[in-house]
Amino acid sequence: MNHDVDAEEAADATMLLRTAHPALRRRPGSDGEHEVQRRLGTTARADRFYEDQMLDHLNERMREFVGQQEMFFLATADRHGECDNSFRAGPPGFLHVVDERTLVYPEYRGNGVHASLGNIEENPHVGLLLVDFFRSRVGLHVNGRAEVVEDAEMRRSVPGLPVDPVPGRRALVWVRVTVEEAYIHCAKHIPHLQKAPRGTPRDWGTDDQRRKGGDFFGVTQGARGRTVPAPAAEPAPASPAPEAEAEPDTGPAAAPAEPVPAGEPVPAGAGLPDTDDPAAWQALAERILARALNRGGESEQERYTGWFG
Repeated sequence: MNHDVDAEEAADATMLLRTAHPALRRRPGSDGEHEVQRRLGTTARADRFYEDQMLDHLNERMREFVGQQEMFFLATADRHGECDNSFRAGPPGFLHVVDERTLVYPEYRGNGVHASLGNIEENPHVGLLLVDFFRSRVGLHVNGRAEVVEDAEMRRSVPGLPVDPVPGRRALVWVRVTVEEAYIHCAKHIPHLQKAPRGTPRDWGTDDQRRKGGDFFGVTQGARGRTVPAPAAEPAPASPAPEAEAEPDTGPAAAPAEPVPAGEPVPAGAGLPDTDDPAAWQALAERILARALNRGGESEQERYTGWFG
């Protein structure tokens, strides 16, 4: 009998073993990300991140952060690996911390497709991304295994869960997530947003089809052979203007604007210089850079290292 095993077969066997038994992995993360780290020369940096920032549970700061959030992004995949990314929202605490290793959240009545729930039934692995756009401007990744739980069963096991009488905000079922990885998403590229005041056309939980967005992308009308005009933008709510933080609008719809005088901050929504003069574009870039450097004296490293302890 030939007992020789070539290197490729050994690598395949190791990968299968680690997939079947995650606890046997010597490092967090997937074999694929480890291979890319090796190829790009970032293994040492990745190891520092794994050691300094990644937990297999939610520490106290993470649990407080979760309890403050009103939305998160949810990644799932079916048994074939076909992926789906979705969005969940609710009042603070709707993503409920049961303990350091368990989160639960309600699934509301939606379009009836239930893509995320269907994926979870086939493949329990989920990834949650929570981003605080309004205060801290940091994010939290939570990866783990999920299961679908009936409302009555969840309320028996977790007393005190809220009950909302509005149909669009009433839990049909719950998803229970067992935490396997939790780590920070740094603030470097997270924008600072402002909440719209209550009473604007998109109050949370509405069942009004038009206010939910209707046929915004014209799919229904397009399927019927009709020309679909672009929807009109909703009027901006009347409220005091916040301190300008946004960069100039660089999208195709940005209207030409006069260059901002040198030394003055670029106001939110300012357009681009209506000229091909390189000096005007360089002046605009220098003003944007000056504003970014003046947004507080501390560096990104000083501000955000160890955010979650």
